[in-house]
Amino acid sequence: MAMLILIYGLIIGSFLNVWIYRAPRGESIVWPGSHCPKCNTKLKWYDNLPVVSYLFLKGQCRYCRERISPQYPVVEFLNGIIYVIMFNKFGFTIDFVFYSLISSVLIVISFIDIKEMIIPDNLIIIILILSVLQKGANYYLFGISQNILNCIGGLLIAGGIFLAIVIVSRGGMGGGDITLIAALGFVLGIKYILLTIFLSFIFGAIISLLLLLAKIKTLKNPIPFGPFIILGFFITVLGGRDLINLYINSIL
Repeated sequence: MAMLILIYGLIIGSFLNVWIYRAPRGESIVWPGSHCPKCNTKLKWYDNLPVVSYLFLKGQCRYCRERISPQYPVVEFLNGIIYVIMFNKFGFTIDFVFYSLISSVLIVISFIDIKEMIIPDNLIIIILILSVLQKGANYYLFGISQNILNCIGGLLIAGGIFLAIVIVSRGGMGGGDITLIAALGFVLGIKYILLTIFLSFIFGAIISLLLLLAKIKTLKNPIPFGPFIILGFFITVLGGRDLINLYINSIL
C-alpha cells in the first residue's frame, strides 16, 4: 500500500510543478498542457514521468536540450515521501487525505515564496476550504467534533501575532505570512499553532544564520519566512503532541 501511496504522491508532485510555475504568472494550471517553456513543444506522457523522466533525459528537454530545473524531481519526490509519511501517521483515513492534500498546497506555497517572495491568496483559501471539509467529514461520518471556537481562536491569535510583528518591524514580514499562519491556526487550533509559531522562529533563525555564514544571503537580502512556517507546521502535525508532553514533563 505504501508503494501505491508513493507513486500517487509522485504523480501529484508532477502537477505541483505546473502549479508552482504558472500560479505567479496568472496562467491556467489546466490549459495548455505541459510544454517546454523554452521551445514550447508539447511534452509527451513519457516526458512527464515523475523523477524517472528527469533522470532519463539527464535534466534536459528532449527537444531543445534546455536545462530542466532540479526543482522538478525534488518537488515530485518530496510530495511522494510526505504522502507516505502521512499514511504511516494516520492510516487510510480522512485525516490522511486531508493532510496529504494540504501538504501539496504547502509545497506549492513554499516554492513560490522562495522564488517569487509572494504567497497567493487563492492558495490560502484552498487551505481553509480543505480544513472545513475535513472537520465536517469527520463529524458527519464518525461524530468526531473539533471545537470551532478553538479553530477560530487559532486563526485570530496566530494572525494577530504576525500582524503585530509586521507593525512593530514596519514590514519585516509580508502580508502573505499573516494569512498563511492564520489559515494554519484554523487548521491546528490555539495550542498547536503556538507551537508551530515557536518552531518557525527557531528554524528561521538557524537557517537564516547558516545562509548568512555561507554568504548565500546578506543582511540586505530578504529571506522568505513562509517555508519556515510550513516546516514548523509539519513538525507539529507529526510530533507536536510528543513535543508538548516532553516540555511539560521536563518542567514538572
